[in-house]
Amino acid sequence: MADYTIDCKGKSLGRVASDVALILQGKKDPSYDPRLAGNDRAIITNINGLKITGKKKDSKIYYSHTTQIGHLKKESFSKIVEKHGKEEVLRRAVSSMLPKNKLRKERMKQMIFESK
Repeated sequence: MADYTIDCKGKSLGRVASDVALILQGKKDPSYDPRLAGNDRAIITNINGLKITGKKKDSKIYYSHTTQIGHLKKESFSKIVEKHGKEEVLRRAVSSMLPKNKLRKERMKQMIFESK
């Protein structure tokens, strides 16, 4: 089990998310096996220093659906940052980069936010 510490200060959202997704899948481990969740943990520090590039603050919208007609929910990027902080935005970005299977929840539990 390896712990990887990632400092977000001055790094963009997508770069950090892709690095964390690789770690959580276990692809940096020599004994990588796609059918296993992996034991590597990603410890994320300085989340407030995360750089948001482009027009994400104004134009990015997250959608969720309850599978019933007319129940499409929309939430803007700025509202999520205001409500939950940058941790939630990073968590959603990493979750969308991981494979959509039974191991996703286990892998997401290995992402730890550390405040300094």
